[in-house]
Amino acid sequence: MGDTMSDNIKVLLPEEELVKRISELGAQISEDYAGEEIVLVCILKGACFFACELAKRITAPVTIDFMATSSYGAGTVSTGEVMIKKDLDVSVDGKNVLIVEDIIDSGHTLQFLSNLFADRHAKSIKLCAMLDKPERREVDVTMDYIGFTIPDAFVVGYGLDYDQKYRNLPYIGVVEP
Repeated sequence: MGDTMSDNIKVLLPEEELVKRISELGAQISEDYAGEEIVLVCILKGACFFACELAKRITAPVTIDFMATSSYGAGTVSTGEVMIKKDLDVSVDGKNVLIVEDIIDSGHTLQFLSNLFADRHAKSIKLCAMLDKPERREVDVTMDYIGFTIPDAFVVGYGLDYDQKYRNLPYIGVVEP
């Protein structure tokens, strides 16, 4: 491979571990929402791989919609202000909402979305993230479903990117210098 960045990616969570944990989360969500419909809100772009795999493992009726948000502006550090770049196509009024994120670090985006869907009169709002970096938390957000708690490292793969690359890796990897 030579001088490509993928030479500097160390596997943190192999595909088999991801699939196993997503199956467990799907079973738990199915149990929690038994007899109820869910609007699964996938936060683009990073959560798309996780959300699709998760949805396949939920037995409750699921509607999937997508949102794109940004709290980074032109920089690499969150500004704390969340902007909606793409809003939902469906109404969440009176519906169970499951927000699915790739990773939670500061918590600003999930706090913003929780408040937004409460203002839009969702019946219930639960939060699900594939990865959690609790040491980066800036606001108090209660997570309902977490795939894995990871250290504060820069990760790629399974939807997570570096400059829009490496989303398609079938595992979560740590970028090493």
